[in-house]
Formats: sequence, C-alpha cells, structure tokens
Amino acid sequence: MPKSTPKTPTLSVTGGCHCRAIRFTVHLHAPSIIDCNCSICEMKGFAHLIVERDALDVHHGLEQLTEYRFHTRTAQHTFCRICGIHPFYVPRSHPHGYSVNAACLDDQAFVATLPRRPFDGRNWTSNIDTIR
Repeated sequence: MPKSTPKTPTLSVTGGCHCRAIRFTVHLHAPSIIDCNCSICEMKGFAHLIVERDALDVHHGLEQLTEYRFHTRTAQHTFCRICGIHPFYVPRSHPHGYSVNAACLDDQAFVATLPRRPFDGRNWTSNIDTIR
C-alpha cells in the first residue's frame, strides 16, 4: 500500500493596497518569495508569492484595479487606481494563478521569516523552468 504524503498546512494571511481600497486573503502552502530582477519587478520592488487561482480571495476593491500589459501581453499587471500599489497580478510564468506581492501582506513579521530565492527574469526565457 502506498504511503500518503501529509498535506502541508495552509496559512491564511490578509493584505491589500496602501489606501486599503483593495483587501484580500491569500492561502499559502509552504510559501517562499521569488525575487525577480526583470525590468518591471525590479522597478516595482515586487516580492512574488506564487499561488493557485483559488488561493486568493479578494474581499473588496476589484473595481479599483487597473491593468498594464507589455511585451507578450500575457501577464496581467494590476494595480490600485487610487494609490498605485501592485498587490497581486496574473504572471506570465503562471497564467492560471496569481503572484501576490509579499510587501502587501499585513503581517510583515511573518514575511520576514519566509525564504527568498532569486530569479533571473532579465533572462526570462532561459530561466523560466526554474520557477514553474
């Protein structure tokens, strides 16, 4: 009989944008932050927590999101139209999920404990398989 693998516990953490127009809860399994050095992530200071689509519950503020797309137009970079903060978006690397910005989580003491790993997004095509 095959052994069953114990399921990683889910951590539910709240977050949102600076003006609090957008609020959400993200459900995390063994979270780690990806630090990408591509042009947009580096400029925004985005700290990626990649999650499945059903792991993000937006409580309110979807109507405050606006979108920016560039290059392949696959990634749906969203940000608050009021304060300009980028709390989450649909990344090119995981188009059926979300990348939540760890900097937008309420519990920054928790965020400080998460492991971080670099991703060479400047050379996206050569490195994408390292985070899929």
